[in-house]
Amino acid sequence: KGGTPRIVATGMWGRDEAETLKRLDAWNRPIHRVRGRIEKIFGTWKRSYGLRRMRWRGLAKASVQVLLTAVAYNLRRSLTILAAM
Repeated sequence: KGGTPRIVATGMWGRDEAETLKRLDAWNRPIHRVRGRIEKIFGTWKRSYGLRRMRWRGLAKASVQVLLTAVAYNLRRSLTILAAM
């Protein structure tokens, strides 16, 4: 209720190209800031922590796998942050 849909728009047909690009940029700019940060984390999980496929069947076991992956990612990230200080 009262929310704004935040789905990335990729194209609009039947309009002037300059107007279309301006509208798309105005619509997608606030979305890309948030989405870029979130997608980077999920991409790292898939690339480095084996979340391309679930190891076990069942929602409970799969949620444990995701939780353990998040813990491992955050531990690794905290080490990187502490090393930079």
